[in-house]
Amino acid sequence: MKTDFTFGVDYYPEHWPRERWETDAAMMHELGIQVVRMGEFSWHKMEPVDGEYHFEWLDEALEVLKKQGIKGILGTPSAAPPKWLVDKYPEILPVDDHGQRYHFGGRHHDCQSNPIYRGYIRRFVTAMAEHFKDNDNVVGWQIDNEFGNAHAGLCMCESCAARFREWLEAKYEKVEALNEAWGTYFWSQEYDTFGQVDPPYVTTVGRNPSHMLDWKRFCSDLIVDFQAMQADIIRKICPNHFITHNFMGFSWKVNYFDLAKKLDFITHDQYTMLSTDEWPADDKILQTPDFAAATLELMRGTKKAPFWIMEQQSSITGWTHMAPAPRPGQIRLWTAKSVAYGADTIVYFRWRSCLGGTEQYWHGILPHSGIPSRAYREIEGTISDLAPVMEKIRGAMPKNRAAMLFSYDQEYAMQIQPHHPDLDYVGNVVSIYKGFFSHHTGMDFISDETDYKDYKILAAPLQYLMTGERLCKMEEFVKTGGILLLNMRAGVKDENNIAMSHRRLPGDLADLAGLEVPEYDCLRGFTVPIKWQDGEAGTARKWCDIPELQGAEAIAAYDGEFYAGSAAIAKNRYGKGWVYYLATEPDDATMARLAGEILAEAGIVDDFAALPTGVEVAFRGDYAFLMNHDAAEKHLDLPKGWEAILGETEAIAGYGVVVLEKKEA
Repeated sequence: MKTDFTFGVDYYPEHWPRERWETDAAMMHELGIQVVRMGEFSWHKMEPVDGEYHFEWLDEALEVLKKQGIKGILGTPSAAPPKWLVDKYPEILPVDDHGQRYHFGGRHHDCQSNPIYRGYIRRFVTAMAEHFKDNDNVVGWQIDNEFGNAHAGLCMCESCAARFREWLEAKYEKVEALNEAWGTYFWSQEYDTFGQVDPPYVTTVGRNPSHMLDWKRFCSDLIVDFQAMQADIIRKICPNHFITHNFMGFSWKVNYFDLAKKLDFITHDQYTMLSTDEWPADDKILQTPDFAAATLELMRGTKKAPFWIMEQQSSITGWTHMAPAPRPGQIRLWTAKSVAYGADTIVYFRWRSCLGGTEQYWHGILPHSGIPSRAYREIEGTISDLAPVMEKIRGAMPKNRAAMLFSYDQEYAMQIQPHHPDLDYVGNVVSIYKGFFSHHTGMDFISDETDYKDYKILAAPLQYLMTGERLCKMEEFVKTGGILLLNMRAGVKDENNIAMSHRRLPGDLADLAGLEVPEYDCLRGFTVPIKWQDGEAGTARKWCDIPELQGAEAIAAYDGEFYAGSAAIAKNRYGKGWVYYLATEPDDATMARLAGEILAEAGIVDDFAALPTGVEVAFRGDYAFLMNHDAAEKHLDLPKGWEAILGETEAIAGYGVVVLEKKEA
């Protein structure tokens, strides 16, 4: 199974005249491209008529690439069913939460539970795998494309409803157990049979939060199963080919820890400067360095292994609205950042800007004209600079001693009841991550299935849904010397989204935290000042738990409102370890100070504390990547024992990159 590529590109030969293919392949080779992804949206081109397969054009494209030493990755095109299939079976189109069916004309216009659609997928994937199994220029497969990147909701057709009922019956066994788990006594919502349960359609007013949580879990499981159906076929027919899927960072519609399990490795689509119809606001276009870093840490964490970037931004992005042009050096910078956080292979999207369709302005390495411009030249230099570094560090992983507990269940529950218009799970996770990021500390993103003992620090934001198993793991982690960071809205509900009632908040976490929370405040349109013990000021935002300490000590207190003097941040000794309780979402400076105190307690030293503002550092094995996110050159004051293998040690250019290797003392 060949996976040791450094650079590739996403290519759509079907979009271009046949006589252009050789030119493209030769230019790719000259650029340093080693592998190409193709086919993920060309179902109609491969099956123009029901049951009539035309793979010869793809054979030809693979042969053209082979002559230039470029390998191929094939995408299964299940994200774009052709019109003839939709016309023949309109029931494969997805249905929204109003019960209205979507129309043909976008992508992911499919119901992944529909048995007819699944039958066509199995037939097509089998035919495609059989055709290409002996092609020595094919090295791997991408299943579908960006699961969840489609219609705003999740399909609620009758096929999905039927599978949902089966899923519920397998989970609860008896409808009485479902009624108890969901609290259906409220508003007379009891069910007499599983057959009565529908998806959570829009109602006259309100929806049951427990019902909605199980629906989101079911939809995630459905996507995982849909991928597994295709992967199992390919694995059997093409055992020497790798199988992957392109993830999308903090996208929420599928649990990526679950989705990763059947893949040889995961890939991710990284767009640092992104503009689409869904994100047109100016302040949402450019990912902050900490947000982009957290995204990549999550991607690496889904399999605790290096990954690929299957779509790395190569130029301007946009559909109807467009993002600004990346400044000279930013494409190189963002590419290096992907590598710094665990990418072993970079595949740029796309080779050439498409002339027609929705993504006309999602620019590629080449512009519409096909004539190389600044983006091409910058990527040419990037490949030349980074390929030797990537060969040197392939397979290397960071040695992080801090972890972030990331939970799709918590995210789903907070989506259903966010409490505050500006409080969201991912935003809260990133706000905590940013505090540690400011001290040049990486964090492994882990799931509930991970053993905590490999880490000294565990941040566990918004532990809104609590389970006994997780509580036991946390207690053992802290007892044996670990440092646990909890925050507000912890221990509020059980795993079924039902409020805990056996003790005051934070419920079962109260003994760990050394406090109880009898009252809280939702900060709608105002903030509350915080004061550290030494007088330093900070700000509480969005939410304030108002704790009563029962063994914990306050290290910062609220300095306003009727709860002035109550702990905003508390610290509790538990066994050999410590539990910190952050009762609010604070300003960045307060979070950075708290992270610094936790790191000091853990004995973790920031060797790169002297780096100037705007310069990020990330570690892979014995290598450190310095990345300057500012346009101005910055002077460097580096710790001893590091030697540059890319760039210089005295200064880093605007949007520049320096790679260091740690040398033996």
